[in-house]
Amino acid sequence: MTTIARIILSRIGQALATAAMLATLCFAFVHALPGDLSLRVAAARVGDERVTSETAERIRREEGLDRPLIVQYGQWMGNLARGDLGRSLLSGKPVTAELAYHTKFTLQLGLIGWLLSYVLALPLGIWAGMRPGGAVDRATEALAVTLASLPAFLVGIGLITLFALTLRWLPPAGFRTFAHMVLPAFTLALSLVAFSIPVIRNAVVEARSAFFMTYARVKGLSPVSALRHHGLRNAAIPVVTFAALQFAFVIDGFVVIETLFNYPGLGELLVKALVARDVPVIMGAGLVIGFAFALVSLLADLARLWLDPRELAEARA
Repeated sequence: MTTIARIILSRIGQALATAAMLATLCFAFVHALPGDLSLRVAAARVGDERVTSETAERIRREEGLDRPLIVQYGQWMGNLARGDLGRSLLSGKPVTAELAYHTKFTLQLGLIGWLLSYVLALPLGIWAGMRPGGAVDRATEALAVTLASLPAFLVGIGLITLFALTLRWLPPAGFRTFAHMVLPAFTLALSLVAFSIPVIRNAVVEARSAFFMTYARVKGLSPVSALRHHGLRNAAIPVVTFAALQFAFVIDGFVVIETLFNYPGLGELLVKALVARDVPVIMGAGLVIGFAFALVSLLADLARLWLDPRELAEARA
């Protein structure tokens, strides 16, 4: 078996274990919350004003919530082994369909925001790393610290106030056209830029101080040419790893942004499921997040092996 195949199989095994663990924790935490689960589901279905004890009892029997927790968990795991995630307690729709619909929007927004963040961060980080201690380096450091200290919801409110309410250039929330994606994408991008600029800057500084860069300069290459021909590939190794971790965060970590902009992504679905105690949807979302982390980690490993063949040789050894 080749080294690449061994790495892929290892990551698939980790994905299965991680997803199962996350789903199990979601099941345990939701059932550990105070209050009657069937009453919360009934309130989400018919409204707080119309819910009655009879409605809650009927839902408890229909959905099997009156059975022991170990039986409910065992049935869910058995269904999962057959590829069935069950049905939403709130909408009655298949959990697979609910997750597929909302994850599509999350991936669209996440990919745009993630790419936009590196469109902004790469030139600034490389420029700062080429002249450490200079004016650009100090300015980008101040920018990164400022953005890192601002919560994502505060950045989003500022963008809504400026571009939606004051200038009226963009819609403030919802999703009907591409224009509705601009403000949440910029909010996400600015939140990511705060942490990617220092990583890129430090990677460039470390690459510039390496021996092979000194040798390239001795051969007569300019600093920019030496970095372009010999330094960027080495500097990209830590940046690629960090970028992969950031994209994993994008998939599951910007619930606040989706809620703020009323965007129909996985984060909004998860918030509604938590409020309604929709256990099948919560557990399904845990599976999606676990597989997403494992897939992104696998892609990062493969990219790192391509950028640095020495690691591939060490893995074979």
